[in-house]
Amino acid sequence: MNITLSNRMHSFQPSIFSELSQYKKQKISEGAPIIDLSIGSPDLAPPSFITKILAEEVLKGDQYGYSLTGTSEFNHAVSAFYKRNYQVILTDQEVLLLMGSQDGLVHFPMVFANPGDIILVPDPGYTAYAAGIAMAGAKPYFMPLKKENQFLPDLSMIPTEIAEQAKIMILNFPGNPVPALASKEYFNEVVAFAKKHHILVLHDFAYSELYYEGNKPVSFLSIDGAKDVGVEMSSFSKNYNMAGSRIGFLAGNKQIVQAMNQLKSNLDYGVFLPVQKAAIRALEEGAEFCESSRKVYQERRDILVSGLKEIGWEITKPDAGMFIWAEIPPGFTSLEFTYALIDKSNVVVTPGHAFGPNGEGYVRIALVSDTEQLKKVISSIKEANIFKK
Repeated sequence: MNITLSNRMHSFQPSIFSELSQYKKQKISEGAPIIDLSIGSPDLAPPSFITKILAEEVLKGDQYGYSLTGTSEFNHAVSAFYKRNYQVILTDQEVLLLMGSQDGLVHFPMVFANPGDIILVPDPGYTAYAAGIAMAGAKPYFMPLKKENQFLPDLSMIPTEIAEQAKIMILNFPGNPVPALASKEYFNEVVAFAKKHHILVLHDFAYSELYYEGNKPVSFLSIDGAKDVGVEMSSFSKNYNMAGSRIGFLAGNKQIVQAMNQLKSNLDYGVFLPVQKAAIRALEEGAEFCESSRKVYQERRDILVSGLKEIGWEITKPDAGMFIWAEIPPGFTSLEFTYALIDKSNVVVTPGHAFGPNGEGYVRIALVSDTEQLKKVISSIKEANIFKK
């Protein structure tokens, strides 16, 4: 039988992540002691108060029906969290349960963009943005994230004709792959720009609890007028180490949230009730855990950045997030440098070009190994003399 794929599948070719995974498996089969810092999946377990409630709830026979959507308790917990942490008031109709933020990111463009519509997207940016844009048949307009602009999109560089056509702007602070932070002043500019050009703003806030030295990220919804133009999306995957549990939420503009709910009601039957209850507990009792988690990531960041600096690799220390965005030595492309690290140092990172054209010249390093492993990474790169091509 001759099986043909739809035209849209041209936008979903095998990714660099699959390519690196295959190469990593090959190297491991050859006996290489690979350390993988390419995927942003937490290596730490959720706190015990989360695993305990999960263990209790899965034993209850009445927890296995369709949840359909977020429970009122879940929506209330999100609202209380936003009021407590960001002084933002949310009603139940301004909160929507998601199966992780990825669920929301890839479906959002389908609700608000038609084929051919323009979506403003950070470059480099998280790969799910491109997937969602492709699913909607929309067109990305890349907003470059450049070092000289503190890796913030320069809104003044967006041509007026593009801004007038754009339907959505996607932002991500702290970011993936670039762990930059936005100020209130910057978000004020975003709100004014969005109102002027009638653009919906989607702020991906998946790393909201991962920050260092008191540099607490700004919630987009805390900005005056933000709820007039946009929403914020968050996740429990990185903040509470619940990546496999698949739960997150969308919050903000009521009309946007309810339109997403309309689509979601046709796609799935909600999140497993015990997972919702665990997420509620995380929002209610997670502050102390998040503080301790930040200390773990900060120690990893400091050891890796300072250690690599000592061997000649100068890297800017991030203020937030679980990644390091590292400029590579001259003489390499980001893909060449990535394979050189694997072959010579047994270390896997992600080449920057995988996140967009302006990612070239960088690699993303995930802080997903303990300090002893990171010390091995530094030692291995030093021994390989990786900076000589």
